[in-house]
Amino acid sequence: MPTHPRNLALPDAPSWQDVVAQTERALACGALRSFDTALSVIEDGGVRFLIRQAANLRRKEEAATRSATPAGAKRDPFSPCEAALRVGDIGARHFLLLNKFNVLAHHLLVVTNAFEAQQSLIDESDFAALFACLARVDALGFYNGGTIAGSSQPHKHLQLVPLPFDGHALPVEPFIEAARTNAVFQAPQLAFRHAAAWLADDDPAHAHAVYLQLLKTIGVERIDVAGVARQSAPYNLLVTRRWMLAVPRSVPDVQGVAVNALGFAGSLFVRDDAQRRIVETLGPMRLIANATIS
Repeated sequence: MPTHPRNLALPDAPSWQDVVAQTERALACGALRSFDTALSVIEDGGVRFLIRQAANLRRKEEAATRSATPAGAKRDPFSPCEAALRVGDIGARHFLLLNKFNVLAHHLLVVTNAFEAQQSLIDESDFAALFACLARVDALGFYNGGTIAGSSQPHKHLQLVPLPFDGHALPVEPFIEAARTNAVFQAPQLAFRHAAAWLADDDPAHAHAVYLQLLKTIGVERIDVAGVARQSAPYNLLVTRRWMLAVPRSVPDVQGVAVNALGFAGSLFVRDDAQRRIVETLGPMRLIANATIS
């Protein structure tokens, strides 16, 4: 995969070769449980949405049930993480982890070493870790800010999926590029509430300032909880080497179809034929719009 010039201010991060090698080891020992999907495309509003339907979701759910504590509460899978899934450190505060149940190939997690709440605001060191990984591989980074935004784990983590998506271009990117300005902007073809900005470089301090501006634009404020900066409302964030986009959230799903940050990139996951029919009937653009704040 193509690489990006390294910013000397960024921490060191595992290489793409490290990711591939650890993936092979994790598959061989059964720690990584990729599951099959059937891919189709639904065009809506000019956006070619990628719809993936699960083929073996039951296996994932059974494994998740086995990982629960006797009291029924899920343990923190990142503390400690499964050694076979850990790719390596990203500086002193983060590590790179394979997503145990991945739909997209080489789905990665950027996790804080010490526990931090997922509702905490992303800080400069988080952006530094993310950009260190983006310097290694062209990818879409994303963040699910709270359970309503699609997060399933309370331990702070960003996520990465390599581009293109299994050979497919990022569906929303042409519209973001076409709407590009030097300030916060919106892409008219994306019929859901959002705020976007172009990134001039991979400087973590600049990215953090842009991020805070985007949150303010979509109505998400910084609040102080026991001395920790937290979000006032749920949201999703998408980050590439070139741009950043934020979306305010109101509900975690629409008619049972779960929506996380990837939905606003143009990629939806459905569990079965019934959920696929919901997407087809509503249209994917309207479906994701219904998950945001109007």
